[in-house]
Parts: sequence; structure tokens; C-alpha cells
Amino acid sequence: MLDVDEIVKMQIACVELWHEVPIGSDEAATFAGYDHGYYAVAVRQHRFNYDLWHEEDVARSPEVTDARIAQVKRAIDRLNQARNDWIEKIDDWLTEALASQSVQVDDGAKLNTETPGSAVDRLSIMSLRIYHLREQLARTDVDAKHIEKVELRLRMCLVQQKDLANSLKELLEEIVAGRKRHRTYRQYKMYNDPTLNPQIYQAKVIAS
Repeated sequence: MLDVDEIVKMQIACVELWHEVPIGSDEAATFAGYDHGYYAVAVRQHRFNYDLWHEEDVARSPEVTDARIAQVKRAIDRLNQARNDWIEKIDDWLTEALASQSVQVDDGAKLNTETPGSAVDRLSIMSLRIYHLREQLARTDVDAKHIEKVELRLRMCLVQQKDLANSLKELLEEIVAGRKRHRTYRQYKMYNDPTLNPQIYQAKVIAS
């Protein structure tokens, strides 16, 4: 079904690769060698988190202009929408895989508090956090107190990554066995929809 260890391995490898060789998001999956099957979906979702992470860094810089902040904010909205869309695609992929294997769900099977796609998203963000914490350890312009703080956070993040990966493995085992029910949850983000965001549709009425 889904190999969680391979998912984590892929996320770590892609973060390292994309930092070494800057490429466009459309090329990211093919360049990393994950352009097939489930991984084509998971790596695309991962790339939106990667791009989102770095846009968030820019947004918090005190050196950027207001015009640049506005540009970055729009990019963040677009990337966050895509990130959530592809979480749903991960869950849709799993739905199709379960149907193709004719998995029978127990009558009393319950839903989990989050979907596998959401857990994969959290693992994606964790791989980015771990990479950038390790990057901090390589700095030569910081003191020992900074290094100590980073090392503590890195240790905790590695524990959290392992715990989350194990929890996802257990959830998938329960789903495949029919003991847990799987369902894609649509998030229906409203802020990017011109028919649902009042700041957009009301502006159009005033302009007309």
C-alpha cells in the first residue's frame, strides 16, 4: 500500500536535493526520480511545502519592501491552497488503492482524527524543519547557547518524526485490515474562491 519509511526517505532526500540544485516546481518530481505512482503525488505535495517554507521566510524579513511582502503573501496563499489540494489527492489515491484491492471495512470501523494525507503533510513539514535545524548547526556566527538550543530542538524533532511515522504505519495497517475507515475530507478553502470571499465579490460589485 504505502511504505511510510520510503515516504520519509523521499522527503528527506528531496529537501536536500532541491537545496543543492534549484529547479522549478514542475520539474521537481521528475528531477528527484519520484515521478511515478503514489510518489508522484506525495512528492508534488512535498514540493508545495518546500516552496511555502521559503516564502514564509521572506515574508518575515524586516528588509523586504511592502510591495515584496504583498507579492509573497499572494504566493503563500497560492502555495497553501495547492498544498491542501494535494493532501486531498494523497487521500484520493489511497481511496482508489483500497477499492482496487477490494478492502472490506468492518461495520464498527471508526474514522481517525486525521487522514493519512494529513499525516504525510506533517511528515513533510518535519523533514523541512529538521533540515533547517541542521543548517543552523553549521553556522559559524552564533554562540554556544544558540547551538545548544538548536541541538535540543533537533533531538525533539527527530523523536516526533519517528513517532509520527510509526503512528501513520499503524493507521495504514488498521485501514488496510478494515478496522479503521478511510475518507477524504475536503477542506473547501474559501479565501481563494472569488465567489466565497466577500472582500473579492463585494469589490467586484462596487467596481461595476
